Amino acid sequence: MKIHFIGIGGIGVSAIAKYYLQKGNEIGGSDLTETEITEALRSQGAHISIGRHKAENTPRDADMVIYSPAIQQSNPELQQAYALRDRTSKNTNWRNEFARGTQMQILSYPQALGELTKNHYTIAVSGTHGKSTTTTIIALILVKAGLDPTVIVGTKVKEFGDTNCRVGKERYLIKGKSILVIEADEHFASFLNYWPDIIVLTNIEPDHLDYYKNLGNILKAFRTYILRLPKGGIVVANRDDANVNKVVSKKYVTHYFSNQYQAVRKLREIIKVPGEHNISNAHAALTLARVLKIPDQKSYQAISAFRGTWRRFEIFDLDSPQSFTLVSDYGHHPTELKVTVEAARSKWPKRKIWLIFQPHQYQRTYYFFRDYARILAEIPADKIILTKIYDVAGREDKTIKDKISSRTLIDTAKKRTKTPERFLYIPTFKSIQAYMQKNLEGNEVVIVMGAGDIYSKLTIPLTA
Repeated sequence: MKIHFIGIGGIGVSAIAKYYLQKGNEIGGSDLTETEITEALRSQGAHISIGRHKAENTPRDADMVIYSPAIQQSNPELQQAYALRDRTSKNTNWRNEFARGTQMQILSYPQALGELTKNHYTIAVSGTHGKSTTTTIIALILVKAGLDPTVIVGTKVKEFGDTNCRVGKERYLIKGKSILVIEADEHFASFLNYWPDIIVLTNIEPDHLDYYKNLGNILKAFRTYILRLPKGGIVVANRDDANVNKVVSKKYVTHYFSNQYQAVRKLREIIKVPGEHNISNAHAALTLARVLKIPDQKSYQAISAFRGTWRRFEIFDLDSPQSFTLVSDYGHHPTELKVTVEAARSKWPKRKIWLIFQPHQYQRTYYFFRDYARILAEIPADKIILTKIYDVAGREDKTIKDKISSRTLIDTAKKRTKTPERFLYIPTFKSIQAYMQKNLEGNEVVIVMGAGDIYSKLTIPLTA
């Protein structure tokens, strides 16, 4: 097949692109900027256009067009795909350059991933936090046990060649199907496109309120998602999470994990990544492995060897004049700020910790303003720097943008703490780097957090 991907550099879309590449398909795509992800895809044979999206980027003879959920319906490449499909569907007798377009499929990333779940025995990992880490640990356990899964995850995994996709050879079957492990995101209710056989449910908190509006709608979506399980489907659920307990259906076989169980003692001894939240993630993976009757020894070996993933408490020891440790983390929810800084304090109890945070999306910052202010005031960091809020194109409410800023968030957090001198608002990454060069004394731990462009504008320059 010939497949065109719009927004091919996204962490989800790129995984599907890699899957189809390894299956021998002709892959092309487009994205606004060149990144390490697009460079890796190009090196594997994908044809990628970088820059402004243009209608002519969409091949007239494409069999399938897959687009990122971030792509607007007005996107010229997507509009061109619709035009090609609709034009040819009106006249199935055409025999010109558009002929192949009669079978063109146009799918969003969740829809495309949903098609894969129909053809595999699918283990889907869901929850507000911990999805990428839990998915990765599960995948590593299954590989260690010889089950040879296909894996699609929202981060790059070192053990899989620093990629977000692993394609299994389908040598091990469950109910006649090879195993697929996916990270199943709840944003825009994407997971309602999937047909899992097992759901691993880590936790549920309010998030993506620009879409869901309130917790009640989030819980409703999760209940609907669980009802997509087939007869004999399985839920692996976090017993410690009150909201998880509200949505788990007794209709399905439920296996619980909890940080109160004895198995956690063993996990604390062997796991290398810090934080109580990662103990919970590992316990979810261990519980899933037990459901599949994988010996604990195999699971413990995989968990012990796990060293973390891309942008999830990713550690760099920088040999610079200041000689500091950098932690890069994708987290952008208030709870993720809390657990990440606490994990750093647990790992480095005697070192000074800096947090440099880019709030992600004006609406998220607005909805969670009080939570952000409270947690920023409470977290055990010696210095807290906020940069400008990352503006998510196409998803912002203009009326909210006038009401909120990182500066107002800093000012509110200062009022909640006895050490307001810890807080700084530095709007640009260039100014942040200059401040670091001037004020780092050496041996600090600097946590760079956010889901926006802080990774490309600050983390990459610091680690280059």
